[in-house]
Amino acid sequence: MATWSYVDCGFDTDAIQLKSFEISPDPPQPGKDLTITVKGRAAERIEDGAYADVTVKLGLIKLIQRRFDVCAEARRANASVTCPVQEGEYEVVQTVTLPKEIPPAKFVASVRGFTMDDRDLVCVDITANFLPQPK
Repeated sequence: MATWSYVDCGFDTDAIQLKSFEISPDPPQPGKDLTITVKGRAAERIEDGAYADVTVKLGLIKLIQRRFDVCAEARRANASVTCPVQEGEYEVVQTVTLPKEIPPAKFVASVRGFTMDDRDLVCVDITANFLPQPK
């Protein structure tokens, strides 16, 4: 059975303040749908041009290192919250299908988000461990 965790590595001055980050099913299962629910507060208006640098590692090996346009990705995913995002409390729910072929390994994803003018937006580190767990 997989395990997972997250760390909010952001600051009180970030444009987005995370309140909670939940997944279902918990733990995640290869080949199944995974629903992610994030609650947070936009401390300021988030506009087109906001971006996130995402790195996914398997041990010391970088599997993915990519920059995403936050607003474009939200529109493409038909997210419930799209830009411009006004100040306030939000809940974003997104479902993705995990590949069946996820190897038994520990993955770490680092997300560093920035506003259109390069100020800190959000910071989160997510660990998903698909190694067999002791009983």
